Amino acid sequence: MKQWYQELFSNYAEKYESESFVQGTQGEVDFIEREIIEREIDYNKKIKILDIGCGTGRHAIELATRGYSVTGVDLSEAMLKKARENALNKGLKIDFIKADARNLPFEKEFDLTIMICEGAFPLMETDEMNFEILKNATKALKPGGKLIFTTLNGLYPLFHSVKDFINSSSTTQTNNDNTFNLMTFRDQYQLEVEDDNDQKLVLDCNERYYVPSEIKWLLQSLNFTKIDILACKLGEFSRNSPLTTEDYEMLVIAEL
Repeated sequence: MKQWYQELFSNYAEKYESESFVQGTQGEVDFIEREIIEREIDYNKKIKILDIGCGTGRHAIELATRGYSVTGVDLSEAMLKKARENALNKGLKIDFIKADARNLPFEKEFDLTIMICEGAFPLMETDEMNFEILKNATKALKPGGKLIFTTLNGLYPLFHSVKDFINSSSTTQTNNDNTFNLMTFRDQYQLEVEDDNDQKLVLDCNERYYVPSEIKWLLQSLNFTKIDILACKLGEFSRNSPLTTEDYEMLVIAEL
């Protein structure tokens, strides 16, 4: 049985690229590049980057355009097909690989791993599966490597309605119910959306929200020594944006 994210992304690549939440790519990559420059004593763009949950390749392609070596992985062949087309149209050669983020084939190969816009984490149906994604993202890193990812901010639903946020911020998605569970920090709801063939889908979604202390503990258990958790602002990632209850997502930067 397919999970909701598998069903959604099996035929959603075209509409995905028109969503409001994917329009901040350049500013987000500006931030990622600043983080690369900060860690590189001899900055020469020779580092290797892994993009987990790369989708249609927007971050991977922008990084490759700037001269970086990037590998993109995703569970959806349809999204990867679009990513390959996008890269080809820009004359770029990028390895886009179909793989499950819970079981990646990489070990100590990359200087930087990114998971942006809920790329795989935290969409899994159990906390254990989400943790497997973090473990695999970490395993792929070389000693001293860096992990940058965004995830849902558990502080937000304590003060706001997730339903109202989703309904106000997207033109194609509707959350008809608000079922955020304070015991599990999971939001289980029905999502109505049209795929690339304009077929209506009704999906039973299950997303995990994390509070900053949980993320810090999980990363410390994976031997990250420096962990920064900030506000995630579309297209405007910044170390000068402290996380608040008004931020739907958080930006995490961790170093081994």
